[in-house]
Amino acid sequence: MSKLIQLFISFFKIGAFSFGGGYAMLPLLEKELIEKHQWISSTDFIDIAAISEMTPGPIAVNSATFLGYKIAGVLGSIVATIAVILPSFIIISLIFKFISKFKSSPYIEWIFRGIRPVVLGLIGAAAVTVGKTSFVDIKAVIISILLFYLVSIRKLNAILGIILAGVMGIFLY
Repeated sequence: MSKLIQLFISFFKIGAFSFGGGYAMLPLLEKELIEKHQWISSTDFIDIAAISEMTPGPIAVNSATFLGYKIAGVLGSIVATIAVILPSFIIISLIFKFISKFKSSPYIEWIFRGIRPVVLGLIGAAAVTVGKTSFVDIKAVIISILLFYLVSIRKLNAILGIILAGVMGIFLY
C-alpha cells in the first residue's frame, strides 16, 4: 500500500477517534506512527508535539501537517492535514443537518457525560507518554516541576512559560 494512502488512513482514524482535541490524540498518534508504522522515533514525536503546541492553530492540525511532512514531504503534509480534519468536518455536517432532533435529547447528554472521562484519560496517557521521553535528567524534571507550578498554581501565561522553559534550556544545557 502506498505510503500516502497509509498516511491518510492513519490520520483519518486519529481524527475520527480523538475526542477532546490535540492532547487527547497524542496516545493515538504515538501508537499509529511510532509503534505500528515506525515512521518516526519517540524523540521526533516529542519534538513535533512541542512545535505543534507552539505554532498558531489547533495542535491536531499542526501535528498532522508536521508529521505528514516528515513522513512524505509536502504532499504527505497535505494528505495528513486533510485526513485529520475530514472526520470532524463530516460529523459536524451531519450534526448540523439533524441539530433540531439532537438538541434536547437526554441520550446525547448522557453520551457526552460518558465521553468526558475518556478525554481526561487520553490527556493523562499523553502526559505519561511525553513524560517518559522528556524526563531525561534531573534538569528536565526541575524545569517541568517549576513550569507546572508557575503555570497551574501561579497562573503564569502558558506562552511565557514556554519562553521561560526555552531560556532555562539554553542556560542549563
